[in-house]
Amino acid sequence: MPHVVWVDELNAEHQPEVRELLRAVRASDGRPDPGPGGGLPEDLSTGPYALAYRDAELVGFAQLDQRGDAFGREVAELFVHPEHRGRGHGGSLAAAVTERASRTLRYWSHGDHPAAARIARRAGLRRVRELLRMRADLTSCTLDEPRLPADVRVRTFVPGQDERAVIDVNARAFAWHPEQGALTVGELRETEQQDWFDPEGFFLAEEPEGSAGGLLGFHWTKVHPPDPDGRDVEVGEVYVVGVDPRAHGRGLGTALTLAGLRYLDRRGLREVILYVEGDNPAAITVYNRLGFGTESTDVQYELAR
Repeated sequence: MPHVVWVDELNAEHQPEVRELLRAVRASDGRPDPGPGGGLPEDLSTGPYALAYRDAELVGFAQLDQRGDAFGREVAELFVHPEHRGRGHGGSLAAAVTERASRTLRYWSHGDHPAAARIARRAGLRRVRELLRMRADLTSCTLDEPRLPADVRVRTFVPGQDERAVIDVNARAFAWHPEQGALTVGELRETEQQDWFDPEGFFLAEEPEGSAGGLLGFHWTKVHPPDPDGRDVEVGEVYVVGVDPRAHGRGLGTALTLAGLRYLDRRGLREVILYVEGDNPAAITVYNRLGFGTESTDVQYELAR
C-alpha cells in the first residue's frame, strides 16, 4: 500500500512531481486541462492535498476542497499515475480523503473513468451528477443572426459598471447549481484581471434604459490558449450562459449563445467547447441544434454523512 502524506500547500519540492504526474494522467486520459502557463489546473489551486508515495515515487495525488460547493458539500479529485494503476492506490487515496472529510463529500470522475466507477462501488458511493463536455466545429455550424425580442438589445460587458447586475442575474439563474450560483462580485473582478478575460467576448442582453427590466441574461465566452502538452491551437468556450428566470421563454438563451459563437468565429476559432449538466435536456437540445455533440462525461459520486 502507498504511504499517504497530507500537506496544506504544494511547496517547491512537491509542485514539479505533481505537475509531472498530472501530465502523465492527461496524456493517458485527456484530462485534466493544465492551468495558466502549464501549471496546476485552476480548480486544484487550494488544498489540502494527499500525496501517495511508493518507494519515494509519487504514484497518486488527491485534492480535498474543504470550502465546499454552493451547498456546503466538500469536493475531492484524485489521480493515479497511469503506470501504477490497478494496484489499489486509488482506493487507498479515496480512503484517506474520506477519513479527512468532515461532512457530505463528493468525488469528481472526469471522463467517467471505469477505475473510478469501481472505486466508487467498493466505497459505497452513489452516482449523483453528470456534466457533459460538448464540442463543435464552427466551420460546419450555421451561425444565424441572433433573433431578439423587439425590446431587447445586446451589448458587451463594461468592467467597473456591470458586475453587480451580472452577479444578481447569475445568482437567480443558477440558484440550483453546485458551483456557478455562488459566484461573487469580488471573484468576478478577480477574473477580470486574468490574461484570458476579454470584455468584448462577454455579451449582455438587456431591456431599454429606464425600463423595469434591466439585465435579462448574459453569455460569457472564454478563449483557451494553445496547450504545449496537447492542442496546438486556441479553443473557444461557451463559458457561462445565464438567463434570469423571469425572462425564460423569450429565446434569449439561444440568441445569446449565437452572439458568442459568432464572436468566436470572427476571431478565427474553429473549435468550441462547453459544459452542461446532464439533467438539463432543454439546454442540451439547444446545443445539439447549434451543432454541438457530446465529447465526454464527467461524473460526481457522493458519500453522505
